Amino acid sequence: MPQRNDTAIWSGLFRISAESGQTLQAQIRQAIVAAILDRQIAASMPLPSCRILAEKLGVARGTVVLAFQQLVDQGFLVARERRGHFVNPDVLATPAKPHQKAPDQANEIDWKARRQIAASDMPPPAKHDNWIKSSYPFVYGQFDPALFPTAEWRECNRMALAVLEIRNWASDMVDRDDPLLIEQIQARLLPRRGIFANPDEIIVTLGAQNALYMLASLLMTKGSKVAMEDPGYPDARSIFRLAGADIQPVPVDQSGIVTSSIPSDSGFVFVTPSHHCPTMVPLSAERRQDLLARANRHNQIIIEDGYDSQLLDEAPQQALKSLDRSGRVVYVGSMSKTLAPGLRLGYIVASAGLIAELRALRRFMLRHPPANNQRAVALFLSLGHHEALVRRLSSAFDERRKRLVHAISAFLPEWRSTDSAGGTSLWLEGPRGTDSRGLAEAAASRSVIIEPGDRFFDRTEKPSRFMRLGISSIALQHIEPGIRELATAAGRRPAAA
Repeated sequence: MPQRNDTAIWSGLFRISAESGQTLQAQIRQAIVAAILDRQIAASMPLPSCRILAEKLGVARGTVVLAFQQLVDQGFLVARERRGHFVNPDVLATPAKPHQKAPDQANEIDWKARRQIAASDMPPPAKHDNWIKSSYPFVYGQFDPALFPTAEWRECNRMALAVLEIRNWASDMVDRDDPLLIEQIQARLLPRRGIFANPDEIIVTLGAQNALYMLASLLMTKGSKVAMEDPGYPDARSIFRLAGADIQPVPVDQSGIVTSSIPSDSGFVFVTPSHHCPTMVPLSAERRQDLLARANRHNQIIIEDGYDSQLLDEAPQQALKSLDRSGRVVYVGSMSKTLAPGLRLGYIVASAGLIAELRALRRFMLRHPPANNQRAVALFLSLGHHEALVRRLSSAFDERRKRLVHAISAFLPEWRSTDSAGGTSLWLEGPRGTDSRGLAEAAASRSVIIEPGDRFFDRTEKPSRFMRLGISSIALQHIEPGIRELATAAGRRPAAA
């Protein structure tokens, strides 16, 4: 057991890191709480003085003082006059968490055999855990810390924590959503896509994937037929398959999904008409009308994913939902590409009858998304921060996309790209025989992260010659050097600039 003056041991218990996202004070509190709950500090043993611990950790004495004081307020420590700080005996009276015994391999449960849904058999997501440390992160769906509105987001969270605001969101809302957020989605987000909806036609979700999972759970069953773009959104395909649906791949060309190839016996059609996932081409006006007409004729439900649709386009098209007169289009939106993917906030717009059913279902799944986040986002929208952010992101991404197209033309001329206005990625087709997965591995060794394209196809040839390059998280000045490195990984010698 450490003695009070065993400073080397104490500093070993309280390791802190300048690279952590937590403040120094928070790290000290977390370390002390962990040591207390793990029974590494006895109730009779005083902690080091604030001065000594501050010297060993290399932090200001006031930081340690504040950390100790908060732990006293929370009941983890007690301060004894002229003796120092001690662990509160009441905390140690709580039984410690028992160490788990090694499992008996002979009697271990085979959970895979007992499962009813084969989620782990679905294609894995594109994992880029350390993308932020990469020199050239051409990853999709992540954010650029330099563009994130830190001050504005902090302001809205402070406002949401005001006493009167807490009363608005702290209670259990059961199956309801924050009315201010619904109002802001209705007034600020949807009109940009030409959608005008009543409050009872909107429900908040934990992102677009949660929205798709709810729709699949409610509407699909074993044998349901879902027509999908091929290539297309891989996680949507997996979600529908988990619900028991049969996927019917439909080809895509320069005008979007080939509507004439959609099987008439499909019960559902999933599309990304604003920017097709992953080629980014928009669905043409003629095909939009044809898709709606076919849905009416064959009694089909259209699930429209507003993929990459919140940014400002040079020639924006209205959502399919805005053209729908029969209630057959269910619109799925998300704020991941603008505000932050980690926030996990999305929404569904549909007929009031379907939204009522989704609310009933959601109540059993999670009741409602965290209301404090809903209120913070509502305030962010109401203060105009989101509008300003969209303008800033649209300008930055437009410049990045143009720089990327130019760099590919210069250093990877044999690769063909689909350059569509707007959006946050570029889809590339390499020469026949290219192995994009092997290229991704070679590029990673040069600190370049790319996304192989095979996962977007329902049935793809191996190896795949397609890849996707994202622009949302890479700085403008790193795009050309990154493509140079990618060209080197591909076996080409970059030309002089």
